[in-house]
Amino acid sequence: MTTEERRGAVEEVGSVLDALADPTRRKLLDLLAAQGEATATTLAERLPVSRQAIVKHLAVLDAAGLVSGSRVGREVRYAVRPTTLDATAQWMASVAAEWDRRLAAIKRIAEAAELEQG
Repeated sequence: MTTEERRGAVEEVGSVLDALADPTRRKLLDLLAAQGEATATTLAERLPVSRQAIVKHLAVLDAAGLVSGSRVGREVRYAVRPTTLDATAQWMASVAAEWDRRLAAIKRIAEAAELEQG
């Protein structure tokens, strides 16, 4: 992976984490995952938020690559795009694995020092 690709991946993860920081947007993703697809009006009926606020939240989710909207007649139907979320989960798993490796190394060093002293 080139430096430019790495930078792009980090920016993508950042926009996903920013989008997921809001509980309303997480609830929207949950609803869309359960329903398959829905309009902003349908989603607004399920949440204590105005339709206009739902549209703004969906725009943030769309910009982060987490949902996509497709026009069907006069409606825009939104659906989850799992690819970006999967990539973010993989990044998080690699960060967790790196921390596990570091902690295991610290543990080995501490145990070796304890054996030397004991």
